[in-house]
This record gives sequence, C-alpha cells and structure tokens, in this order.
Amino acid sequence: MSASQAAIPVIYPALRYRDAVAAIAWLQEAFGLEKGLVVENPDGTLAHAELWLGPCCVMLGSVHKDADGNIPTPPADPGAWFSIYFAIEDVDAHHAKARAAGAEITAEPHTTEYSPRQYVAKDLEGYTWSFGAYRAERS
Repeated sequence: MSASQAAIPVIYPALRYRDAVAAIAWLQEAFGLEKGLVVENPDGTLAHAELWLGPCCVMLGSVHKDADGNIPTPPADPGAWFSIYFAIEDVDAHHAKARAAGAEITAEPHTTEYSPRQYVAKDLEGYTWSFGAYRAERS
C-alpha cells in the first residue's frame, strides 16, 4: 500500500434518505460537505453518492425497495441509533454555519472529558451529526 493510499479512509458511513437529492443539497449548505461522485438511477433516485469533508467521506443514496418490493420504514428517531462524527478545526464557525442553514442543534458547542470542543445537530431526515476537535488516536 502506498503512502497516499494509507491516508485514504477505509471505512465509510453509508446512509439512505427518502429524498437523497435534497439531502445532498442540505448537507452541503448546512455542514459544508462537498459533493463527489453521484450516480443516478433511471428514475431520478440516487444509487450512490459521496460527500466529503476534508479527507473523510460519507456515502449515501436513496431508500430502495427490499426483495418483497416494500420500502422499509425508518426508525422513529434514526439519530438515536446512528450518528456520524467529523473531526474539524473551527467548531464554533461550523456550528454557526449549520445553525444559519436551519440545522436542528441538539447540543450547543461544549467541552467534554475527551474533546476540547464539539456540537451535535440533526439533519433534515433525523440523522445525528457531531462535529468536534477530538481526533481518535491509536494507543
């Protein structure tokens, strides 16, 4: 593996949205994510999309039917079961941008035992996104 390959993340959170196109636009505006590869299905839904923040990537797509032709019902509060964390430099500026874009802030910027600064918000479909100065390191 080359040095450049070692710097590329090898685990990618993947989310499904009822309206993936709207989710991408909102995540770009509210959280500053940058759109990468987007693959549309013939019906206009998204088969695959990549959103980047620095060297980290989140993949997403449209909810699709299961083997029986049913669209799965999301949990009442997906944020209670799943969250995404991004390590960022300027937590307060990021928080201000998210708030201005209408993000539901569920935890204002604060300090924890392990992070000098972080905040938590929900997106337009209820997923929880955390942004903070903490960076995990192997011990």
